[in-house]
Amino acid sequence: MAELLKIKSEVEEFKKEYFYRNSQAEENRQREYQAANRIQSWFRASKVRAYLSHLHKKAIIIQRIWRGFTARARFRQMVKAAYFIMKMNFYEEMAVRIQKRWRGFFVRKYIHNYYARKSYLEGLSRKNELVRMELAELEELQKRERDCVEMVKEQTAKVYQAHRLHHLLSTKQCPGVFNSPFRPAPHEMELLLRQVKYQAPARLDPRGRACLMGMLGPTDHSFPGTLGSPWIKTTGTCSSKPILPPISSKKQQGLLREPGEVWEQRMLCPDLTLRLQTSYTHLEEAQNQLRHKGTGSMLHHLSHSSNSFTQPAYAKSFR
Repeated sequence: MAELLKIKSEVEEFKKEYFYRNSQAEENRQREYQAANRIQSWFRASKVRAYLSHLHKKAIIIQRIWRGFTARARFRQMVKAAYFIMKMNFYEEMAVRIQKRWRGFFVRKYIHNYYARKSYLEGLSRKNELVRMELAELEELQKRERDCVEMVKEQTAKVYQAHRLHHLLSTKQCPGVFNSPFRPAPHEMELLLRQVKYQAPARLDPRGRACLMGMLGPTDHSFPGTLGSPWIKTTGTCSSKPILPPISSKKQQGLLREPGEVWEQRMLCPDLTLRLQTSYTHLEEAQNQLRHKGTGSMLHHLSHSSNSFTQPAYAKSFR
């Protein structure tokens, strides 16, 4: 009985030992299998990488050879094209030279006469010189005329200023503004004030005001203050008396306006336009007269009728 129990205990221990050894063997087998797989994968990867690098090198060699071949062929084409273009340019230049010589010879012999053109240009240059001289003389004459006009305007403005400042004239008792005792000689305005006579202030029309400002010539009749007018004292045998303005007897209308000016403004009739001064059948009448009469008489009649401006009948009714 004891031996049976001992055998049973040994069997149990044997089972445990057997199971332990089988598990160790299985673990070792799995480890060896994984190691073998890793070794095989590395070897195969190394082999494939070596093969791919070999293929890559061979592909580079093939591409290098092909690219060199195509580049050399393209360069040969470029050289041929450049040589052809250079040759054509040379031929064109030679053709242009030949055409230039031939055309020059043909024009000089059959079209243009060199000596006639030379004489024409010489005559033209002489004429240009004469025209330039005439233009220079005309410009000088115009410049002198402008200077004279400016001088007359300046003198007219000075005379008008002298009329405006006549109250500043010096007297025996009191020297004027322009006759300072500290001056060795009187001022230019003082001498002009002595020549100009006093003029009563009066309202001038727009033409007179424009002339006073120097816009009209020295011979205009709207401004009496020029050097040749009777308002300035003249020393000589042919001096005439100055025409004095009329004395106003009526009451002034406004601040500085005369009664005659106000009356003229009230009774002023506006000027008729050309449409009212001429008949609406004026053109037809002129054409009919031109048919019956001669051309010269009609032109003479039109030149006189354009200046007459007779007032038509319907203008009064319109007014």
